[in-house]
Amino acid sequence: MADLNNTSNLASPASTGSIPRGRMALLFMVMLVTAAGNTAMQSVMPSIGTALKINDVWISLAYSWSALLWVVCAPVWARRSDQRGRKAMMALGMIGFIVSMALCGFALWLGLSGALTALWALLAFAAARSLYGGFGSAAPPAVQAYVAARTQRSERTKALSLVASSFGLGTVIGPALAPLMVLPFLGLTGPFISFALIGLVALVLLRFRLPNDEPQFPARGDAFDAPYSSGSTARHQDADDSDGETAELQQKLRWFEPRLRPWVIAALLSGHAQAMVLGISGFLVLDRLGLRESPAEATGPIGIVLMLGALATLLAQWGLIPRLDLGPRAATLSGTAIAALGVLVLGGAQELHTIALAYAIASLGFGLARPGTTAGTSLAVSRAEQGQASGVVASVAGASFIYAPALGVWLYGYSDWLGFGLIFLLCVAVLVVGWSTMQDDKTLTRDRT
Repeated sequence: MADLNNTSNLASPASTGSIPRGRMALLFMVMLVTAAGNTAMQSVMPSIGTALKINDVWISLAYSWSALLWVVCAPVWARRSDQRGRKAMMALGMIGFIVSMALCGFALWLGLSGALTALWALLAFAAARSLYGGFGSAAPPAVQAYVAARTQRSERTKALSLVASSFGLGTVIGPALAPLMVLPFLGLTGPFISFALIGLVALVLLRFRLPNDEPQFPARGDAFDAPYSSGSTARHQDADDSDGETAELQQKLRWFEPRLRPWVIAALLSGHAQAMVLGISGFLVLDRLGLRESPAEATGPIGIVLMLGALATLLAQWGLIPRLDLGPRAATLSGTAIAALGVLVLGGAQELHTIALAYAIASLGFGLARPGTTAGTSLAVSRAEQGQASGVVASVAGASFIYAPALGVWLYGYSDWLGFGLIFLLCVAVLVVGWSTMQDDKTLTRDRT
């Protein structure tokens, strides 16, 4: 789920299609910190929920309002980044992350200390988490649009997979650091406060090290429509299209317009499958290792599982995609097939080693599929539409987390194989739809002149 666009006073990088390493490092840092903080939170939330004696499904549902806000707000911020600049939207997203993490940690700390009842602690957590969905969603569309606008079509899959890999690296770092951040006074809420402080450092670096930008393609229309909107079809004209693509009057992009439809459907199906796997994984460790009576001891094993899954994701995005030169279609279909295999193994895993291995296989597959659908969406539209396309990508990613984790946990609680069976069927659906509707990679990645 990442987007970004560039500055008018940096003509050389924009004209060559390259991004200086220092700037790419800043973009990488923004995505890494948010990913690390979120996965650190995910590694301790099953233990916190068990300690508060809250049903697993309600822990999963606590994220739903935030995910819904993400779906609605991400396209709005993406459109805003065309008008106000990518740096401003990245900073807004970081502020949303920092405030949300700090308030989430404080609410849960009050609950664990007995100052709040479990119900009120969870409600306060959900409210604080909504700040991330509402404002944190401004950063990823800005990062993706920034990168997409500065890379040639033939190189865009690799560039976007590099940006996506910052999330992957963050998901390695987050679970690895989470057990170390369980501090004496803060307890299980330590990772929340720690990553709020780390995010503050990242915000300062972003403010002072990334130059102010003036968008290359200023928007001249209304705000980006919310997903599934049937409202305005107002058009806008972009000032320039340096990729040689005509700067025609463009309709606002909607999720299921013909150019985007195959990629959005694949992203939705695979995203729901991945969200369910992630939602189930922590509770699976608690149950299969018999740690329900000592939830604090589960932080380490859960962190190991999430960390190995993140390493597998990095292998996909840093190793397989660039070395095998996978295009969007190949990455999406091959990744989904691998993920389906991992899901089957995970469903029958009974001890930590097998759980971690199966989760890693599934993560390897999703790590291939997600950059594939992201790049496919980007390549399906013109360079002038990258801001809107990035908003679609971010909102689709958020849509996967509105109800899928809770549904997966509910089905898993009723029957292990109901939960994992549905996930497997979603992967199969991606293969069926993608094989018949996705444009071939050679045509899709050809540079336009």
